[in-house]
Amino acid sequence: MFDKTDRTNWSLAWHQDRTICVKRKVKTEGFGPWTIKQGILHVAPPFEVLAHMVTLRVHLDDVPATNAPLLIAPGSHKRGRITVHEIDEIVRNCGMQACLAEAGDVWSYATPILHASSAAIIPTRRRVLQVDYNAKQLPGELEWLGV
Repeated sequence: MFDKTDRTNWSLAWHQDRTICVKRKVKTEGFGPWTIKQGILHVAPPFEVLAHMVTLRVHLDDVPATNAPLLIAPGSHKRGRITVHEIDEIVRNCGMQACLAEAGDVWSYATPILHASSAAIIPTRRRVLQVDYNAKQLPGELEWLGV
């Protein structure tokens, strides 16, 4: 859940989401490093796991151009794992799209797409519920959080 307000008006540089939430730490080849974010265990999986994921964003508030909409680089998810040094060139090649929304809109996108967010020009509340999905099981004893 994201909740931007006039007092919490942050920006986020171009990046790919690279971690998943799991129930417990199980040493598994290709998975790591492990982190805890907001009390939830995360791990970086092999890119193939991310490539099979989709993200839904449920907008609880309007997100006009002045209120820091999600910015995406269309098609960038097809480029695999993107290094920090490649980001500027890939955004130039793919272009940039602002994902404007009205309250109640749901955006769906490939989880590994390059995305960013600026600080709001006219900050108002921007609440977004983000849910990541993957229909595949994790290897070994690893389990998705929420399953």
